[in-house]
Amino acid sequence: MYGVVLAAGRGTRMRPLTDRRPKPLLPVGDRSLLERVFDTAADVVEEFVVVTGYRGEAIREAVGESYRSHPVHYVEQAEALGTAHAVLQAEAVVDDDFLVLNGDVVVDASLPRALAEADGTAVAATEVADPRAYGVLSTAADGSLAGIVEKPDDPPTTLANVGCYAFEPDVFEYIDRTPESERGEYEITTTIDLLLGDGRRIDVAPYDGPWLDVGRPWELLEANELALAELEESDWSTDAAVAGAVEEGVHLHGPVVVEEGARVRSGAYVEGPALIREGAEVGPNAYVRGSTVVGPGAHVGHSVEVKNSVLMADASVGHLSYVGDSVLGRGVNFGAGTNVANLRHDDANVRVTVKGDRVDTGRRKLGAIVGDGAKTGINTSLNAGVKLGAGETTGPGEVLTRDRVSE
Repeated sequence: MYGVVLAAGRGTRMRPLTDRRPKPLLPVGDRSLLERVFDTAADVVEEFVVVTGYRGEAIREAVGESYRSHPVHYVEQAEALGTAHAVLQAEAVVDDDFLVLNGDVVVDASLPRALAEADGTAVAATEVADPRAYGVLSTAADGSLAGIVEKPDDPPTTLANVGCYAFEPDVFEYIDRTPESERGEYEITTTIDLLLGDGRRIDVAPYDGPWLDVGRPWELLEANELALAELEESDWSTDAAVAGAVEEGVHLHGPVVVEEGARVRSGAYVEGPALIREGAEVGPNAYVRGSTVVGPGAHVGHSVEVKNSVLMADASVGHLSYVGDSVLGRGVNFGAGTNVANLRHDDANVRVTVKGDRVDTGRRKLGAIVGDGAKTGINTSLNAGVKLGAGETTGPGEVLTRDRVSE
């Protein structure tokens, strides 16, 4: 069985974090989103096929030709023409049953296992309280799929389409017959309608694990929170988790992982769950708490507090700063005294601009979203929910209350 992983999208809703990298390579805990998808399916598939598009070469370089002894093949979707069109690109490689998984969705291993155990074609479904925002499955008397309706006002069931599937190779014939939608795309749900119209049985594979579509910046924070929660649930101990250098006078509390090659300097206080990656340095006299990832080669320096945030590779917050509920991209540098606000004065949810629209994040606390290579001048203040684009800068003492991103 093959695992076909869709990883071609531009990730525009995730900007500025995707301005210099494809979304599936964004880090979640100690791995990328894409690697986590591979891990969920590695026990039930023999080979992976990755459908690339935007910055596909970066995915090839990051993953290589195999993952955990599973061969990895690459095909390209040169133009974004829908999910069915993306799956069709795998036809040149796939000659057996296969799963379709998304390269930017957090699930657990029970989902691909349920699909693999189904008899032939199957759709993964999960129960949701309010299915009106999803594709909703209706079922026949024997529990098989009867149809999928998108975002209905009056849902026939509470079963939401997770967007992951099991197919047999002849599905490519049906994709060839799939008409273009009103959006100008070829939808896999339309392909499924064609299968049902030919009397084909499609199983509904139930799934009740985590399901998070990591499409917007604050959802990357949620994904990391889920990943670090695994530390609390595992058979965790300080002795096993600390492979790096921890100087005298450091206080580690709760699940804290210090990878080999990392250093935590004297006076640092770390409250887990926290992950300090290889080559990172924390302290002296720093405070790290919440679900925080200090990425490879990143630096959290003197009198810096970092709370519930992600610092990607080689990011640096060197002196006298506060970073809360934020995402700092690769190579970001915060000048001394840079502080992030993560709470509105009116105590309302933080709103973020996504593709020109102001969106309620559902989060009472959310700080700054900072793209790769951005730099702040000393004593910069970043307002709650503000974006600083890749390569952008601020001046000394600047107060940033509106997004600064290049179009």
